Parts: sequence; structure tokens; C-alpha cells
Amino acid sequence: MVEQNRFLDVLTWVVVIAGIALVCFPVYVTFVASSLTAEEVLQSPMTLIPGAHLVENYRIALFKGVGESAVPVGLMLFNSLVLALGVALGKILVSIISAYAVVYFRFPLRKLAFWAIFITLMLPVEVRIMPTYKVVSDLGLINTRSGMILPIVASATATFLFRQMFLTVPEELTEAARVDGAGPMQFFWNILLPLSTTTIAALFVIQFIYGWNQYLWPLLITTDRTLTPIVVGVTQMISRGGDAATDWNLVMATVMLAMIPPAVIVVLMQRWFVKGLIETEK
Repeated sequence: MVEQNRFLDVLTWVVVIAGIALVCFPVYVTFVASSLTAEEVLQSPMTLIPGAHLVENYRIALFKGVGESAVPVGLMLFNSLVLALGVALGKILVSIISAYAVVYFRFPLRKLAFWAIFITLMLPVEVRIMPTYKVVSDLGLINTRSGMILPIVASATATFLFRQMFLTVPEELTEAARVDGAGPMQFFWNILLPLSTTTIAALFVIQFIYGWNQYLWPLLITTDRTLTPIVVGVTQMISRGGDAATDWNLVMATVMLAMIPPAVIVVLMQRWFVKGLIETEK
């Protein structure tokens, strides 16, 4: 029996609280800055007490926009939501079908096909950006949502995780489904898909955040301001020189708004996310 040590319990709580404070303090400073005027933000030192312009700043950012581009943040949030959902759902769909094919179908060079998929981990979009841009341009997908989403939906990591999960399914279950007359799609839809729900949920959270944080590819593939995602939009709100001043209070309000959707996804799906990462028995 392990004896409880009060000192260690207190020390554990101190470390946990200190870690939480360290992580949350920059977020709190951002929140405070988003409630001040532009002049108050530039004061040194800046106050750590929320100001009286919270609603006004968020209203201006959401519906009027910030900086020279003046694209409403609400529109940029919608663009990022479409991008993140498209990337997450597309990666899951492509990966689960690819994993199903390499595990359950016997075809020549099956293992070579899997390792060819896996090797693409060494070729992220930043490495193959020029040929990818050429293909998207030839297909006429510049300045389109499809052009932002389709080139990054393939995922070797998700394919590998689904493959490993499928390999844990007992062979007896496959044989029983075959004896009962289940075809390939019936077996996939009625047996494998329900067994994969926790893995799908975990991958959805990871890939949603990946899609939400996309910066380089949307910046390169779009020149239409109305398609700007929020991560790209924040950088465009910052003045690059000249006489124009940056409205840091509105920029901070935009940053706070940009953090809300991913945080909501993580909070709502945290139980499924943890189960998908640690569950071993299917």
C-alpha cells in the first residue's frame, strides 16, 4: 500500500497550478489587450485589468474588419471552418479507405503500395509546393476552396493509424462476416466503421487543428481576399511600415476569436480523443 504524503500532494498541486498559469497568462494578456483602445495597448506597462471596449472591439473585428484589407473576421472564420472541416473529413475518408484496401485486399505489390504511402511523410506540402501549385493551376483551382483543400487531404499518418487498428481486428470476425454473406462494403460499413469511431474522433481533432492552422498553402493559392482564412488574415492586419499604425486591440480581438473554434472542438471531443489515442482493445 502506498502511503500518501501531504507535502508531495501540495507540491503536485503547486506545479500543476504554476504550469496552468504559465500557459494561460499569454492568453489572458491577449484578452485584456482586446478590451482596450489602441492607445492603451501601447502604454508601457500595459494594464492587466480588462477595459471597457470589449464589445466594441469584437463587433468591429467581426463585421468591419481590421487593417488595409478590411475583410470581416466573421468571413475569415467561416473560411477557416470550411478549410479545417474539409481537410479533416477528407483526410479521414481517404486514409480509412486506403488502409482498408492495403489490409483486406490481396493485390500485387500490396506492401510496396503501403510503404509508398508511408514514405510521403517525408514530402510535406512545403517540400512539393511548386509541383503541387502547377497541378492546381493547370486544373483551374486557383482562388477556390477546392484548391485549398484537395492538395493536402492525403495523410500517411492517418493511413498508418487506421492500418494498425484494422490489424487488431480478429481474423475470426472477418471469417464470420464472410460466412454470413457480407460483401466488402458491408463488412467495412457494418463492422470496421463502428470499431473505428474512437480512432476517427482522435484523428478528426488532430486534423481539424492542422487544417485550421494552415498558413503557407492558403497564402500561396489564393489572392481573393474573400477566401482568406483567419491565420493568414491575422498577419495581414499588421502594418508593414509607412504611416499606417496597427490597431493592436483589434488584432488581439481577432486572435481571441481565432482560438475559439479549435478550443471548442478539443473540449467537446476530449473524451473521444483520449480514448482514440489510448484504447488498445477493439
